[in-house]
Amino acid sequence: MATSPVDWTQYDAVLFDLDGVITPTAAVHEQAWAQLFDRFIADHGDELEDTSPFSDADYLSYVDGKPRYDGVRSFLSSRGVTLPEGNPKDAPGDATVCALGNRKNEAFNEIVARDGIDPYPGSMALLDHLDHLGIAQAVVSSSKNARGVLGAAALGRRFKVVVDGTVVADRGLHGKPAPDAFLLAASDLGASPDRSVVVEDAVSGVQAGRSGEFALVIGVDRGAGDSALIGGGADVVVDDLSELIPDSPLAGT
Repeated sequence: MATSPVDWTQYDAVLFDLDGVITPTAAVHEQAWAQLFDRFIADHGDELEDTSPFSDADYLSYVDGKPRYDGVRSFLSSRGVTLPEGNPKDAPGDATVCALGNRKNEAFNEIVARDGIDPYPGSMALLDHLDHLGIAQAVVSSSKNARGVLGAAALGRRFKVVVDGTVVADRGLHGKPAPDAFLLAASDLGASPDRSVVVEDAVSGVQAGRSGEFALVIGVDRGAGDSALIGGGADVVVDDLSELIPDSPLAGT
């Protein structure tokens, strides 16, 4: 009989990142970021120290898991570019950090509207298992599109607590890798960090879980790699969340 590497009865709450953990939207985000930065590189090549196309490594190093404007700032810095901050209300464009972030958001929403989104089956199976055990769950996402993605995945009413990029901005919280959003979600669920689990696919996310001193930090390897996730602070790394369900064929593998 296969057993899960996690004894869920030891915890009161599980806090899930969304993109790449519950839904395969990390790939959509990466596609939108690539569109954004490749266009910027083509238009501003004479201003850049490095004109190579935006890569998977760039996504994982500078963007993955971070609030949108932080991702813009981080990648541009890697290419030796500094832009004015601008205002979140800036029209999509390339003159400011916020304008670029808003252009990326526009591209992301166009892709989701065109292609739709389905949650990972293994993630849904774990959510159902936690429901059966009566363990509280929340979504903690850097994305301001989190509620829209949940709606597109028919999960709009699944989570009573959603701490997304909009909440982070409105509350003046620090984004991942700071633990602020996870700590708020745990508090809203009435759970303490030492009885709560963080589930993340991004290095910045597992770093947030570790710095928040959560009882358990689970990394889901959707491309970051076991060593990077463990190095960031993950206690357990799996390829699919079904591995964390007792009696699942993949449990304990």
